[in-house]
Amino acid sequence: MATFDSGGVDINYLDEGAGPPVVLVHGFASSLQGNWRGPGIIDALTAAGRRAVALDCRGHGRSGKPHDPAAYDGTQMADDVTALMDHLGIDRADLVGYSMGAILSASLLVRRPERLRSTILAGVGDMLLGGSMPRQRSEAIAAAMEAESGADVADETARGFRVFARQSGNDLAALAAMQRARRGGFDPAKLHAVALPVMVLVGELDSLVGSGARLAAAMPGAKLVTVPGDHLTAVAKPEFRQAILTFLAEASPLAA
Repeated sequence: MATFDSGGVDINYLDEGAGPPVVLVHGFASSLQGNWRGPGIIDALTAAGRRAVALDCRGHGRSGKPHDPAAYDGTQMADDVTALMDHLGIDRADLVGYSMGAILSASLLVRRPERLRSTILAGVGDMLLGGSMPRQRSEAIAAAMEAESGADVADETARGFRVFARQSGNDLAALAAMQRARRGGFDPAKLHAVALPVMVLVGELDSLVGSGARLAAAMPGAKLVTVPGDHLTAVAKPEFRQAILTFLAEASPLAA
């Protein structure tokens, strides 16, 4: 793996395989290893004749971890994705985002559609139509990251994120700063006018993100696929990996 500078933050990434590029953007408190390498998605893409490009989002994995919320404000995290594409000389790519990564992908879908061939919004539902995670939930997660102990966290969802973050070896102060940032910076209403192929991919037991069906219905021609699992487990299911490959084969076929 390698790094590049994006707005003063070192971004770790991998670039493997040959063929049409697929850019992968992981979820909160995870990493390219946890979301994409570990579940076999990178290997599946390269075996299918595609180029897999994945980054550790700022604050995660082997990328830089600022403790200043301003480093995560607005569209900076989404813009790291197009900065990586520029760094690698990629004009257009298929884009796959999970959870937080799906929110970042939606930002690019409405702001930079000319850089994309298709988009998979995974691990997200109609919460996305509000543009970002509700502020109350972000603040609860930030407080959980800053708590002396997980036992001090009353909010069950926030406590679950803290447990996952610690298990993944994260910098809790960086994750708290991210949650306190004013992220977003895109108009979710523009999702109603997207013209690119889109798939919404969610676990059938995922109750964290709202309705995948309502999100898909809000975008013209978007496809909804459900797979086994909940918010934390769906990404590791073979059905999740296969859904990505099937969608890409239809929406962005390999050159003959």
